[in-house]
Amino acid sequence: MKINIIKSKGIEMTEHKTRFDIIIQKLRDNGHKITPQRLAIVKIIAQSEGHPSVEDIYDQLRNAFPTMSLATVYRNIITIKSLGEVLELGFPDGSNRYDGHKPYPHPHVICIKCKKIVDPDLDSLDEMEKEVASETKFKILNHRLDFFGICSECMANQH
Repeated sequence: MKINIIKSKGIEMTEHKTRFDIIIQKLRDNGHKITPQRLAIVKIIAQSEGHPSVEDIYDQLRNAFPTMSLATVYRNIITIKSLGEVLELGFPDGSNRYDGHKPYPHPHVICIKCKKIVDPDLDSLDEMEKEVASETKFKILNHRLDFFGICSECMANQH
């Protein structure tokens, strides 16, 4: 049996351990209580490929947890982010979206109409990072690469 290795923030982990399990273990290891609300937030952030906002997460959970506030969701996301287990994407309008599925730097393609975010797999990104470091003599610690455009659904709806 071959076990694939996934690289996250310089740490290798086996594919059979889910993002959910990894985040929950990291919270436990750092002394955080595992409440039903926190479990639900982690489940959404770990499995989401749509880069939800805090408001999106709150909207998905408010029926199940009617007494939970938007601030509770925000605090939990900030806690998970502080542990290096969620990537925050900030935008010029002040909004933020979160990626717990891939919490390491990676490129994004963002629709300027519907705000959908897609993660392309770019084999050339590692080479680009090396080239930038070589050309600038910088030690690259982090990067962000965003492409903006109009998704195929929005283009189809224009006609």
